[in-house]
Amino acid sequence: MENRKLTRCLEKPSRKPSGKNQYVIFTLYLFVGSSFCVRAKGATIKKDNSTGAIVVARIMRGGSADKSGLIHEGDELKEVNGVSLEHRKPKEILPLLACSEGAVKFKIIPGSTKEEMTSRVTKVFVRALFDYDPTEDPTVPCKDAAVAFKRGDVLQIVGTDDDTWWQARRLGDGSGRAGLVPSKQLHEKRVALQRPRALFKLQNIKPAAGLRRSFRLGRKSSRARKSAQLRRWSSEIHGAICPRTYIEVVPYHKEPKDRHRLIVLVGPSGVGVNELKRRLVISEPDRYGVSVPYTTREKRRQESEGLDYHFVSVQAFEELILNHRFVEYGQYRGNYYGSNLDSVQRVMAEGKVCLLDVHPSKIKHVYTSEFKPYVVFVKPPRIEELRLTRRRAKFVCDENSTQVRMFSEEDFEDMLDQAETLDSQYGHLFDKVIVNGDVAAAFRELKADVEKLDEPEVQWVPVAWMRSAPTKAWRSCSSLTGWI
Repeated sequence: MENRKLTRCLEKPSRKPSGKNQYVIFTLYLFVGSSFCVRAKGATIKKDNSTGAIVVARIMRGGSADKSGLIHEGDELKEVNGVSLEHRKPKEILPLLACSEGAVKFKIIPGSTKEEMTSRVTKVFVRALFDYDPTEDPTVPCKDAAVAFKRGDVLQIVGTDDDTWWQARRLGDGSGRAGLVPSKQLHEKRVALQRPRALFKLQNIKPAAGLRRSFRLGRKSSRARKSAQLRRWSSEIHGAICPRTYIEVVPYHKEPKDRHRLIVLVGPSGVGVNELKRRLVISEPDRYGVSVPYTTREKRRQESEGLDYHFVSVQAFEELILNHRFVEYGQYRGNYYGSNLDSVQRVMAEGKVCLLDVHPSKIKHVYTSEFKPYVVFVKPPRIEELRLTRRRAKFVCDENSTQVRMFSEEDFEDMLDQAETLDSQYGHLFDKVIVNGDVAAAFRELKADVEKLDEPEVQWVPVAWMRSAPTKAWRSCSSLTGWI
């Protein structure tokens, strides 16, 4: 559908009427769509419950109606092609438009001026933290007027007057037309009404396999597995109580003087995070670096201080814990191991791209303007491809870091279960998802993606990284504190 021509046949009076009996009459030449929202015009209509009048409910920003300036939100429609709309329902108006051959003449009572409407338009950019498909939404006022999006897409919110349906443009689609998207309040209500199964089926939850550990802290005991199971259940409950909707973002252009963004790699055990990190460092050792971990165990003969580990006393390590200087830490065979923020900062101060491998629950310690983390989720391929690509591969056993063994079918199933758990609980934090079926291809994709971060292209980052506080109307949906 396209808008052929817009002309105002008769204007009596202007857009600022002084009484209810003054109208604006104009002719709109267009192709009529198959829905009473008429996407070509870029407007939706509704019946005012108090007066029974047919009024313009929304004007799609960027649509032909918006560009023409002839129809505004709140306008009351009195006639279409000379036919009175009194006592009619919105769905009865479609036949009047459908029988029109190109031209539709409207008679309206203006509800507000263009200047008044423009003053109420908001322009906020957000990243969607959930998928939305209007074709599967029976409650959307007009499917043709809605905007589909995926988790991670950046939307420009241009209208929040309606508490249920906001107007937004999806960046990158090229149309410039705004459409309807679920408001933050609507999505929260929908998630709350889903009554998560975790509330009622705790006893039936399959124990989650041990999530990937940076320091191989040993296979989980039955008690540790139960603890992980409870954390997973708790996370599902929290996701239902505090659903992820949108986070306000702003454009970021990296300046030559700016440090490289921290690259955080996450993924299930055995997926190949360490191998990808190793290949990056080997490919350009002057560009990429890894943070040296801290430990309280004794230094071995072949090890070097500051190269293999930073060796510190138990007292010093525990002081660092109390001062919140660790991104992640744990104990293995009576010794502490941990990734220290100071170690990360040292790599970045050298002008290198720091590669950090942590559990996604620990990202909160570096989710700041200082580090501006770029989070990459390394995901396993389908189990059929895992069997082909990993059947002869070996990995270091959790029980003893000096032994290796082949992957088993159970390992593949655990890897896929872990990946699903990580994606469902922390997917809103992922900037990039790489499927590691072929490690050489995954490495090339990762390297190319990381190199793009230094190009002049715009990057969208949380508003909290770039200014002291988010836009007032968006504070409730832009905080990630409770989600990480």
